[in-house]
Amino acid sequence: MEPQVGSILEGKVTTITKFGAFVALEGGRSGLVHISEIANTFVNDVHDFLQEGQAVKVLVLSAENGKINLSIKKALPQQERSAPRGPRPGGFRSAGAPASRPAQPRSFVRAQQPLPPSGDQSFEDKLKQFLSSSEGKMADLNRSIDGKRGGRRRR
Repeated sequence: MEPQVGSILEGKVTTITKFGAFVALEGGRSGLVHISEIANTFVNDVHDFLQEGQAVKVLVLSAENGKINLSIKKALPQQERSAPRGPRPGGFRSAGAPASRPAQPRSFVRAQQPLPPSGDQSFEDKLKQFLSSSEGKMADLNRSIDGKRGGRRRR
């Protein structure tokens, strides 16, 4: 019997891979927790958050064709799930830049519109939102470049 979508189950981490972790569930079933569903922060290495043999609570995202997709971060209580976002201690910095030097503000051609809150959006929803935003910015950039090339066209 397949687990019900939306139910929270107890499981044990059996295998850790670079793309997530496999969790053994009751009834001899196992499912995958994708790296994007492990924590509310950026996960570079799954080993930083999980260890093999660790007991975890997981939320069943989908169960089709014998494959069970799980989420650890969505199984957390609401107050833990909405961790404050913003600069980390020490502020944002570019790779290789010393921590003591403050980041220089960048000038933008047009004002950046804030993205709507992404609370419980899935990865796919966030990706769609990013792509549509990116396409709009690229269209503005291409329009700006075409205007600077002048009215004279090559033959």
